[in-house]
Amino acid sequence: MDGVLTWDDFTKVEMRVGTIVSAEEFKEARNPAYKLVIDFGEFGLKKTSAQITSLYQPSDLIDKQIIAVVNFPPKQIANIMSECLVLGALGNNKDVTLLHPDLKVKNGSKIG
Repeated sequence: MDGVLTWDDFTKVEMRVGTIVSAEEFKEARNPAYKLVIDFGEFGLKKTSAQITSLYQPSDLIDKQIIAVVNFPPKQIANIMSECLVLGALGNNKDVTLLHPDLKVKNGSKIG
């Protein structure tokens, strides 16, 4: 581990559950990625890109619940403004396995 967080640092990270409502190939991205639109319930729809093409097809992602950090400042990625960071486990070949709840929960539910 690179650094130690205080409890106050951790509580600033806002992780929420969302449902992917749209997923398509992100042709303009430097590295293979998908453009995602995620429904976070009362927190609205947020766009992002995710480098998850080696393990997932766009059709597999629709209606999948995921966990994302929603309070980073927006970041320009190619031609879209990313509004959240989808979380996943990084495998040996840099393949990303998405983090998700085992059971369906309300969109916007806080992780803590």
